[in-house]
Amino acid sequence: MGNMTPENEAGEAGETEQQRLSKSARKREASSLQELGVKLSALPDQEIKELELPDSLFVALRALRRLPSHGAQVRQRQYIGKLMREIDPEPVLAKLAERKQRHDLEIRQFQQIERWRDRLLGEDGAIDDLMRDHPNADKDEVSRLIDKAARERIEQRSPVGARELFAYLRQLLG
Repeated sequence: MGNMTPENEAGEAGETEQQRLSKSARKREASSLQELGVKLSALPDQEIKELELPDSLFVALRALRRLPSHGAQVRQRQYIGKLMREIDPEPVLAKLAERKQRHDLEIRQFQQIERWRDRLLGEDGAIDDLMRDHPNADKDEVSRLIDKAARERIEQRSPVGARELFAYLRQLLG
């Protein structure tokens, strides 16, 4: 099988990790950094600034959003990938993961509020469940908002009462 000596298998002593990686591995790494850069370009400018990236990368990320043609966007993504190779991606990945966790938590809270609102508008004993789970809730106010939302639903009007109930629940549960 060729000349596979222990020296060739281990590589030369002066090789860096990047030189030891196969060409496919280097391409995968470059592609993942490029994709990370594209994800960063979708963030608001303030959040990108908080990552304390080099100015050249910040400018390149902003420029990607403005480019109209597909070809220009491809070239810009490649340039961003090249710039991304000069930074440590771990803090950026950690920040994006933290952002996703925050977003997921907000969505779960929103869905919980929606479920309570739907229960209050659809089930008879739901207000008692709410009072048992959240004793600091104002039962009279909740009853008033439920009645208002129910009247609007019957009269097929805009759901102002349901929105007010949602806002009250958001304040109560948030």
